[in-house]
Amino acid sequence: MAAGDSEGVRGPMTRVMGGVEILFDEEGFFINPEEWTEPIAEIMASEMGIAKLADRQWETIRFLRGFYLENGRAPLNREFGRLTGFSLLAVERLFPGGIRGGARRLAGLPNPKSC
Repeated sequence: MAAGDSEGVRGPMTRVMGGVEILFDEEGFFINPEEWTEPIAEIMASEMGIAKLADRQWETIRFLRGFYLENGRAPLNREFGRLTGFSLLAVERLFPGGIRGGARRLAGLPNPKSC
């Protein structure tokens, strides 16, 4: 492939956050979810305009991480609501970018390519 052929194509990027190099995809999702830490989630939240993550936000983030680590995938929207008792609309209001671009990203989950 010639050098000019890749113009406009973005790929994975490495960022240093909290003194650690982390690999993200072109949409800002973790490529390696095991690199996630709570301090990194706090840095990312700050970048999204969330000064301090509230308890309900942490509940959502921790639920998403736990479900992903146990099942190898994020919960479907129906499952999320049924298992947490949180309405999706309420969660969408808690995170800039909603559940996909906000909560899932802050939880360190990989990109949901099917969305």
